[in-house]
Amino acid sequence: MRATPGTPSTQSYPPSPTGRTRRGFAGVRDVLTLMSVPVVAALVLPAAFAGGGTRRWFGGRAESQRAEAQAAKDAAAAAFYELDTAQRDLRISVETITAVDDSPAARRVVADFEALGARIDEVSHRYIQAVDAHDLDRDGLEAATAARARGELTAAKDELVGVKQELDRFGSSLGPLLGKAETRLARLAPAVERARQALLGASNALDAVRGEGLSADDLAARLASLSPELTRLNQGAGQHGVPQTLERAERVQREAAAIRAEAERLPERAAEIDHRLVSLRTRAQALTTRAGQVEPVLSELRRRFAAACWQDLQQVPAQAAENVRQAELKLREAQAARQAQRWPDATSLLSTVRALLNSTDEAVSAAGDRLARLNAVQKDPQAETERTRFAIRDAQRLAMSGRTTPDPRHARPLDEAVGRVERAVGSLEGRHPDYWHFLTELESVRRTVADVVARIREERGGGR
Repeated sequence: MRATPGTPSTQSYPPSPTGRTRRGFAGVRDVLTLMSVPVVAALVLPAAFAGGGTRRWFGGRAESQRAEAQAAKDAAAAAFYELDTAQRDLRISVETITAVDDSPAARRVVADFEALGARIDEVSHRYIQAVDAHDLDRDGLEAATAARARGELTAAKDELVGVKQELDRFGSSLGPLLGKAETRLARLAPAVERARQALLGASNALDAVRGEGLSADDLAARLASLSPELTRLNQGAGQHGVPQTLERAERVQREAAAIRAEAERLPERAAEIDHRLVSLRTRAQALTTRAGQVEPVLSELRRRFAAACWQDLQQVPAQAAENVRQAELKLREAQAARQAQRWPDATSLLSTVRALLNSTDEAVSAAGDRLARLNAVQKDPQAETERTRFAIRDAQRLAMSGRTTPDPRHARPLDEAVGRVERAVGSLEGRHPDYWHFLTELESVRRTVADVVARIREERGGGR
């Protein structure tokens, strides 16, 4: 591209992101050079013409057309510069989005931006061609040539302005995606720093625990497994990607925080295990004593009541002794795990001991409770009978409330309950009444009546 005589030609024009031809950029530099003519030079040029300069004076119309063409060239150059600047700025936004987002929407942004880039290359090429096609400074420039140059340059400018408007609209549409991407980028550095601090906190907590004579080998192994993750965090998002780095930082922070919390709780956990060992050992000893009292209870049950009242309790003494033996064995294993500071093993074994002792406690208590209840019903079976009949009558009144006849779905089980009570009372007649069957049958009747009452209230509460 030819430089304008008498004007500086050192101004450079930055290349477009999509690439321009070398010849095209020469034209761009020429355009920008023309726009940067110093004021002094502008004031000197008319004097040069008046003083017999090299350019010949061709009259008003040609010079007027030349001036208009030059103005069109300047306007096109300004439009080209604005478009190129906007494209560069928008490329930064697109790269920000794609750095943190690989969703279909983000991929569409890339495709649309590339399509706009191709469109920008087309109109930029036509603009550069228009600039290179006309030397507005040559001597003897005809008015028609200048007018044609003005028209082509104006058309090029209009295309540049139009595609910039498309670019602006595209940029406006990126608002939500760009905001989300910028938010994630803003979270990245603090997240990485929090992860580093969490790892440091976990390491310090482990050192403090070891200082108290407690080993924390499992926690140390978990912390060591996070070392490769810290290396990746230090390598940065440029190598591993923003979403992956952000997710890694948050995961490392969570895991390191969990390790620290467990380490800080370790002294308390050791003290708790020590307390449970003592407590469960004492309870096992007490159950051993109580289990020895089951046999006299069974002896009395066998002497005073029918076999059906106590047969299911025959295995209680042997089972209780076995459960206590197993509990004491697990306690010794738990003690060994505690000494070796295998905290999860110690906790699991103590839970097993507790379950064994609970089962034994229930079985031993069942024998004494059975004797007490059988004594009560043998002394006054009428009390249990009246309690059950009262529940039936109360349910019958509820079933008849607001009705002339009861609903068969309610009346049938209540009528059957009456018959079951009568049969249970009748079973007590004879030489060896089964009081246990009598008690369990009346309990079953009361459960049935309670179910009917609940169903009636539910139906009426629902407007049925």
